[in-house]
Amino acid sequence: MSKNCYCGNVKPFAECCEIFIKEIEKAPTAEKLMRSRYSAYATHAVDYLVNTTHVSKRKYHSKEDILIWSKSNQWIKLEILNSSENTVEFKAYYIDSDLKAQVHHEKSGFKNDNGLWFYVDGEFY
Repeated sequence: MSKNCYCGNVKPFAECCEIFIKEIEKAPTAEKLMRSRYSAYATHAVDYLVNTTHVSKRKYHSKEDILIWSKSNQWIKLEILNSSENTVEFKAYYIDSDLKAQVHHEKSGFKNDNGLWFYVDGEFY
């Protein structure tokens, strides 16, 4: 039996976020994009993370740094606190490279360009 998706949905990863990460389908909402980006961190899918960052912001995100950060942490769970059409507030729980429990609390902004959702920026708490 397949395990639940990394994003917290009860569907298996192959039927949930992986279809977006492998570009079989496009994320239909900001929240689904956010969930799939969390799963991409958990599975080290750096190309997906870069490709789903809005083109105006990509220069601020190094592919190498993203890979290092995603691999240096053990991703535990994602908690969606609130979402609207263009924003998602969440907590991402993980164990860092020093084996300390961490919580990344962010309100992310997203933009839809021609039917495709992109991460734009985040406000951190």
